Amino acid sequence: MDLRNYLTDEQWKDLEQNSIGKSFASYFLDQKLLAIPIDAATPAASWRPDLMDKMRLRLPQTWNDLITLADKKQAIMPGFGADLFLNWLMLLHAVEARPFEFSDRIALKGKALDALGLLKRLAEPMPAEIFNWNPIKIAELMTCSDQFAYCPFAYSYGNYCRSSFVRRPLKYGSLIRLDDRPLQSILGGTGLAISTSCAHVDLALDFSLFCTSRYVQSNLYTYAGGQPARREAWKSDPLDSFSGSFFSSSYDVHENAILRPRYSGYVAFQEHAGEPLQQFVKGEITAVTTWDVINDMYRRSRNTEKV
Repeated sequence: MDLRNYLTDEQWKDLEQNSIGKSFASYFLDQKLLAIPIDAATPAASWRPDLMDKMRLRLPQTWNDLITLADKKQAIMPGFGADLFLNWLMLLHAVEARPFEFSDRIALKGKALDALGLLKRLAEPMPAEIFNWNPIKIAELMTCSDQFAYCPFAYSYGNYCRSSFVRRPLKYGSLIRLDDRPLQSILGGTGLAISTSCAHVDLALDFSLFCTSRYVQSNLYTYAGGQPARREAWKSDPLDSFSGSFFSSSYDVHENAILRPRYSGYVAFQEHAGEPLQQFVKGEITAVTTWDVINDMYRRSRNTEKV
């Protein structure tokens, strides 16, 4: 349902102004509000502070710093298809390849090939198992063993910063710089939508606004393990202390995250475009072949939109 006309001006303004980053905007499409943000997440850097100190490792600030850490076998990233694609999309933005601005190609070819090379070089020292690992698996590995000290970008799960949740907590923070530009990752998160077949719209909307209210998001929702979308929760000192400084240390990354494309054929494209990326990073196909396969997928996804 389009929720726009169901909200009062005051409710609309409250959600628009107090949702972190582009969380509210991500559900506003074609002048329709299709959901209310309840959760916010984006790829951020994460690391084990105790392990970094023990091994006398410095947090990387630049891409070259990151490669150095990866070559020491201390950096890891999710290589799951969708995550690999979204991290490539992040790099496409960083190298100014203008992703999704064209109907016949996903981005500027030369710059897109450069971004492919960056991703492959980063993955080269990492174990082949990364292609089966998503961000949760990465967080589990980093908090349950001492095998890896740093992850440059994976969707954030703030519970892994809490000593009450894991014995060896993570710290989340800023992304590295590429050519003196801080990386901006691709926004994720979750919203509450109401089906057009709902028989009790007023009740469903009331419950949605309750769950996404300042009071619930800054109290029960977070203390029960949720990762709120409300900016007030991210700015709360008690919640920041409870979360092991997750909110304060990763606030800027979430505030500056980029919206992913939202045309009707995009989701299916994202689900499959990671497969040729995995093949390329593994060394099974060339960069040009990867480019051709992804562009064919992209053009078909755009044609789907027109049907």
